Amino acid sequence: MLSLYNQTCLECSSLITRRYSTSFSMGIRVFDKKYRAPIYAIYGFVRFADEIVDTFHDFPKKELLDKFRNDTYEAIELGISLNPVLHSFQNVVNKYNIERDLIDAFLDSMEMDLNLNAYEDNLYQKYIYGSAEVVGLMCLRVFVNGDDQLYHHLYPSARSLGSAFQKINFLRDIKSDFDERGRVYFPGVDFRSFNLRDKLQIESDIKKDFDDALIGITQLPQGVRFGVYLAYKYYTKLFQKIKSASPSKVKEERIRVNDSRKVVLLFSSAFRLRFNLF
Repeated sequence: MLSLYNQTCLECSSLITRRYSTSFSMGIRVFDKKYRAPIYAIYGFVRFADEIVDTFHDFPKKELLDKFRNDTYEAIELGISLNPVLHSFQNVVNKYNIERDLIDAFLDSMEMDLNLNAYEDNLYQKYIYGSAEVVGLMCLRVFVNGDDQLYHHLYPSARSLGSAFQKINFLRDIKSDFDERGRVYFPGVDFRSFNLRDKLQIESDIKKDFDDALIGITQLPQGVRFGVYLAYKYYTKLFQKIKSASPSKVKEERIRVNDSRKVVLLFSSAFRLRFNLF
């Protein structure tokens, strides 16, 4: 039965999310049930595309990414795919009317990683939009479930949240991005001379994104508000740890929030949300 195939594919996307991101998994698990599967499907899609460009060093990345792009659009057009990740994703795209230009922008950013090692300001903004902001917008399409007015109202905040998450990822992974891939995402920043001035400028930019994002989080539908707020709190805690670290420490190690602290954040976030203590 097709329903069995659909469920099996969704379970694949759920497994991918749990294996790759404990923080996002934790946030998704506290969504109302109807939201979980489509968000798992979106995460599985973006995770596998990212794996192509970041991990498959011994394989023809450009060819693999081109095939992934073509297979994605074929799945959307046909309404089915033998790739379980793409099958789950096309179901979400077609059900929630996710715009093709969001998918294009995401895949274009993935392709940029194949060709660029440094990002000047215009390319940096394009990359942030395509690699992170549009993912937030895909999720927002699911959250609003056809309410275009609410979608456009929350559109700027969804972009800001995706932008903040991505910039923190760049700071957290600045060493591995440079050592393993030769990349520095921040415009005008040389990893070898990364200093306090660079760090403070980046942190100021992230803080503005977080401030803008919180406005929208408080207005999300009830069934997803806690999960998104939990992800926000996890990343703001990670941001605090990065801010308290010296530039040399950020360059030398991957700063993280341990699992016990994530559990504390779960309960403290529930309390703050329950009593509107933002």
